[in-house]
Amino acid sequence: MNEIKLTQYSHGAGCGCKISPKVLDEILSSNLAMPDNDKLIVGNHSKDDAAVYDLGNGSALISTTDFFMPIVDDPYEFGRIASANAISDIYAMGGQPILAIAILGWPINTLPAAVAKLVIEGSRSVCLEAGIPLAGGHSIDSPEPIFGLAVNGLVPLQNIKQNNKAQEGNILFLTKPLGVGILTTAEKKGILQAAHRGIAAKQMMQLNKIGALLGKLSGVTAMTDVTGFGLLGHLVEMAEGSNLSAAVDFDKVPLIIPDLLNYIEQKSIPGGTVRNWDSYGEKIAPLTDIQKAVLADPQTSGGLLIAVDENSVAEVIDLLKENGLSDFICPIGEMRPKAEKTVYLKN
Repeated sequence: MNEIKLTQYSHGAGCGCKISPKVLDEILSSNLAMPDNDKLIVGNHSKDDAAVYDLGNGSALISTTDFFMPIVDDPYEFGRIASANAISDIYAMGGQPILAIAILGWPINTLPAAVAKLVIEGSRSVCLEAGIPLAGGHSIDSPEPIFGLAVNGLVPLQNIKQNNKAQEGNILFLTKPLGVGILTTAEKKGILQAAHRGIAAKQMMQLNKIGALLGKLSGVTAMTDVTGFGLLGHLVEMAEGSNLSAAVDFDKVPLIIPDLLNYIEQKSIPGGTVRNWDSYGEKIAPLTDIQKAVLADPQTSGGLLIAVDENSVAEVIDLLKENGLSDFICPIGEMRPKAEKTVYLKN
């Protein structure tokens, strides 16, 4: 059991398994006209984190699913990370999760069932932290290990946060540092320093509970979580959906470790970074290779990207401080009028 390394059994890792934005657009495009449903507040018509359905009683149901292949070798941690990542979509919409069911694909003839049990136990532990039951699920025999959750949540209608409602002049905050993909790639390459082991996993297992509290603030105009498309990809979705451009202050973007550059120089760059840049690079103003490696780095269970009205910045900073997120009270950018490029670096 101790010698099993889950990442050796999959071709991808975490949210880096996600299909690139460009390919996903092609898959989802359709000429089939779906019937109107005035209860569906958020669906396929936008690139948001979850579907939202009006229950007709002043609240809405949030429904999402997320799953991927192992990004860490430890099965218990894999279950925790995959679960925290899936639940994050509920928080990103300003909601409170209420129920989860598991999605498990397992190579039964290759990996013992006892290892899958540890994955489920890890998931249960995170669901417990979120205050929700892991109420069931579905499993299949698959060539590679896969795990995730389908999650439902509730949100008052006035608290729903979407990723396409940002406004000109909004200030941008990010609640977790970047660099998860770089560190996990360094570990797979065998170059991760002993002092840096476990840092990425610890961050990925953290729940984005602050999202439910941010949902109550009218000054938070838009919100999304940063996952496989990297900060740039999710910021592009926010800006394009809001018919705006954005400016990022690279020096203010939090990094998971101070010397992340060391791993970038050693070519510890996930394949997902390249796929991301190929999908949206033409929408981004010129970047250095280092800036590109950081800002397009695919995150797994990343932080919340928040657009805040200028008059509500102090309120958001106070909320972050009260909830142990004092390291993330420095804005990383702002929303600007629509320009030729979707994302620029701040001068």
